[in-house]
Amino acid sequence: MTGSRTINSVDEMRDFAREMYKYIKPGDVIALNGELGAGKTLFVKAFCKAAGYDGSSSPTFAIVNSYPGEYTIYHFDFYRIKKSSELLDIGIEEYLADGDAVSFIEWAELFADVLPQRRIEISIKVIGETSREVIVEQK
Repeated sequence: MTGSRTINSVDEMRDFAREMYKYIKPGDVIALNGELGAGKTLFVKAFCKAAGYDGSSSPTFAIVNSYPGEYTIYHFDFYRIKKSSELLDIGIEEYLADGDAVSFIEWAELFADVLPQRRIEISIKVIGETSREVIVEQK
């Protein structure tokens, strides 16, 4: 599940998320890193769809969205967070310790100190208008 690849379109990013669905399991924390517009939310939406969830959206203003189903998916967005204490106040540690859920965290690099040591890091680098380099690391 580790390595890198070039993604050349929105459809390829969706395909990649569907492929990752085979490997990501309850208890996993996925840290998503990349600049604005890189494809972090697109990846999570495509993963949710592959997992049978409809209606996923970016939690930019809510900080976290929860999608119950076969297992719960927590979708965090750290973009507007100013201090890690804000994350502690919403119970980030409890969310991330939920072994029956998958947690996706956009802008994870902003507050890496609250993340578990064991996690999957997906970095999305813009290399062209529709091209991305995606790097997956198991930590």
